[in-house]
Parts: sequence; structure tokens; C-alpha cells
Amino acid sequence: MDLNSLMLMRHELILTLLILILLIVDIVFTGENKKKVSYIAVALFALYTLISFLPLKEGTLFGGMFETNKMISSFKNILNIGVLLISLLSINWLHNKTLKHQKVGEFFILLFASLLGMFFLISSRNFLMLYVSLELSTLPVTALAAYDIYSRKSSEAGIKLILSAAISSGIFLFGISFIYAAGGSLYFHDLVGSIGHSYLSIAGLIMFFAGLAFKISLVPFHFWTADVYEGAPTPVSNYLSVISKSAAVFILMITLFVTFRELIDIWTPILYGLSILTMFIGNFFALRQQNLKRFLAFSSVAQAGFVMMGMLAANQLAVATVIYFMAIYIFSNIGAFGVIQVVETKSGKLNIDDYNGFYRTNPNLALVLMLSLFSLAGIPPIAGFFGKFFLYTSAASKGYYLLVFIAVVNVTISLYYYLLVVRAAFLRTSDNPIPYFKNDALTRIGLIIVVVSLFLIGLYSPLYDYINSVVNVLNI
Repeated sequence: MDLNSLMLMRHELILTLLILILLIVDIVFTGENKKKVSYIAVALFALYTLISFLPLKEGTLFGGMFETNKMISSFKNILNIGVLLISLLSINWLHNKTLKHQKVGEFFILLFASLLGMFFLISSRNFLMLYVSLELSTLPVTALAAYDIYSRKSSEAGIKLILSAAISSGIFLFGISFIYAAGGSLYFHDLVGSIGHSYLSIAGLIMFFAGLAFKISLVPFHFWTADVYEGAPTPVSNYLSVISKSAAVFILMITLFVTFRELIDIWTPILYGLSILTMFIGNFFALRQQNLKRFLAFSSVAQAGFVMMGMLAANQLAVATVIYFMAIYIFSNIGAFGVIQVVETKSGKLNIDDYNGFYRTNPNLALVLMLSLFSLAGIPPIAGFFGKFFLYTSAASKGYYLLVFIAVVNVTISLYYYLLVVRAAFLRTSDNPIPYFKNDALTRIGLIIVVVSLFLIGLYSPLYDYINSVVNVLNI
């Protein structure tokens, strides 16, 4: 294997080097100098994100276990931008909550280690590598969920996440063993057309699907979501809601559309049913929430239902639509969680009623929150409207008109509870409102990028055309 071949793993190699550098930097800086670790981490990751946009050759490594192409590279770049925004928004929280305990560098090391697992997950073309990558991406996140060691809820979130992940991992691995028994190989492309409709292959498909459904928070594998999002530090909840979910959606889509194409008559009804259940249950439970982190947790469950609807077409339109929607969803959710994180750090307030009169004291943050929620609801001209519209188009292209109607009903439900937060911030008053506070420069930069992206992708977006041009590598 020569250097040119290794450069197919450019994302993974540079990210690994970045993690090693941070380990050394974290040892060198002590005391108040620990602040510098966070700035160095963000600066290095920003540089790495820029480098990741350089052209990359297509090819495979390790006998076909690892693959990279324009579509995979583009999706990794989207995740890089998401993690960069989360990192920018996390610095103020880290300095306020963890600097006194000298726990700054570990946060970024664990965050980037989990992202490294996501990258291997996305590039996996072998079920064994897929499983190892899934574990690499999950274990650092469980440590991050329990990162606030002086909070009982954070410790509880970490325990719930690791136990749920262990159960789903066992089911996932058991499903892979069935797939291997049915098809005689662990390589994606070797299994195409050779799995058959035996009970063994169907059982393997269902267990494999269940393992990834846990990561995506599909009903009925969503029970961990609200408790973990509420208990985990807000930056970690943000990461779980967008980066972790997006990577799992991507690899599920690839395996269903290519490897399990032969079983499309089996998994299509599953996607159809779970899409409806996930949308309704996510939305109805979101209606009842007062805690904003639990509110966004059930909102993310409902959004996963919309994604499953878009996947039903099982063609290049579906792939382009889902990737485009996930890109928009990343910006929208990071914006919403970012505002909640800032308010929680400054005031400790997390309930919807706490935001009464928020616009009068912090108009800029209130506007960012409103735009992010409008995008999640799918209100034009914010980018979320176009993401939802393309999902409808994808499902309607295969005649799923009833499902599209059900999705529109669920959008109406979601609009109601998103507007509850907007009403509290803009229309209600409070005798004890959230006080005015000024954010640090990095937080402002992160939120400005979110707002600009939501408008640009909505009003003028070559992004969808670009994504549509790179998904033809799947040949479906």
C-alpha cells in the first residue's frame, strides 16, 4: 500500500493526527492555560475542515472494506461543518462548567474520536468494519453524555446510553451473523443478489435495521432519547441529535438501497409503518414537554420519521433528498440547541415558560431560535421548507400519496408546538425574564453561520444540485 492509496483515508488520517496533537497539548497546558486547549482544538479543526474540501480521489482500501467517493467525501464535509459549529458553541460552556476541573481537552478528544468512528462508519463496505466503526463512534459519546461528573442527571444519561447501546449492539451483531449465514460474505457488494428471501436473511435484515434504528431514534427504539438528551451536557445532546443521527441514516440508506435491494419488498413496508409511527409519537410527545431539551429530543424523533418517508423511493432522488435534508437539519438543530445552551449556561433556565419575554431582553438570540424552529417546522423561505418539500417529492414519485398527506398533518402538529416556544419568546411577558447577556465572539460566529446558512440554502442553493450530481456512484 503506497502513500497515494493511504490518502484515500485523508479525512480519517488527519483527524487521527489532530486527536494525537490534542492529547499532547492537553498534557502541556495546565491551570488557567487550559483555556488555550479549547482555542487550539477549534483552530486545528477549522483548518482540517478547510483541507477536507480539497479534491479527493475515489477508490477502495483493505480489499474493499473501506471506500471513498465524491458522495461519501461530501457527506463527511457536511458532518465536519456540523462538528465545527458545535465546537464553536461549546467553548463558552466548557470555560464556565469544566475549566475549574481541568476537563477541557478531554471533551474535544472524545468528540473528535466519535467523529472518527462516524467517518469509518460512512466509508464501511463490510459488515464487520461497520460494526467496529459503530462501536468506535458510540463509546466516546457515552463518556461525553456523563461528562458533567458532578451532575446526577449527566451520570444517569451516560448509564442509560451505554446500556441501551449495548443491547442494540448485541442485536446488531446477531443480525450480521444471520446475514453472513444467508449470503456467505460480509462484503456489501458480494451480498448483492445473493441473500435471497429466506427466514434467516429476513431475520438478519430486521436485526440489522433495529441496531441502526436505535442510533436514529426511530419508534420503538427511541425510549432512551429524551432522558439522555435532558441529562447530557447540551453540546453533547446537540451532537447526538445531528451528527450521530446523520451518519446512521446515511449508512442505513446505502445498505438498504444497495446490499438489501433484493429484499425491498420486506423493508419498504417496515419503513412505511415506522415513518408514520415515528412522526406521530415524536410529535405528540413533543406537545407535552416543558423542558426544552426533552422538547427537541422528541422533535428529533419526529424528524427521523420524515427522513424514513423520503427513503421509500429507494432511488437516486431519495439519496439526494435525504442527504440534502440532513444537511439542513444539522444547521437547524444546531441553531436551536445553540441558543438553549447559551441561555442554560448564563441563567440555568431550560423550561419553555422561562423564555417568556425573551425577545425583549435578548432579541438577537430570540431571532436565531425562531429561525431555527421555523426551519425545523418547514416554514418558507427558511431552508427547512425546501428540505421537507423534497422529501414529499421523493415519496410522491413512487405513489405514496397517503403517506405524504400524513406527513403534512404531522407538519401542522409540529408547527403548533414550535410556535409555543416562539409565542413565549415574542408575545408573552414575564416579571422575571431571562436577563440580557453578551455572548463571546466564537458563539456569535457560530450562530451567524447557522442563520446565514439557513437563508442561503433556502433562497439560493446549488447544494441540492451538487448532491444530486454526486449520488450517481450508487448505480441504483
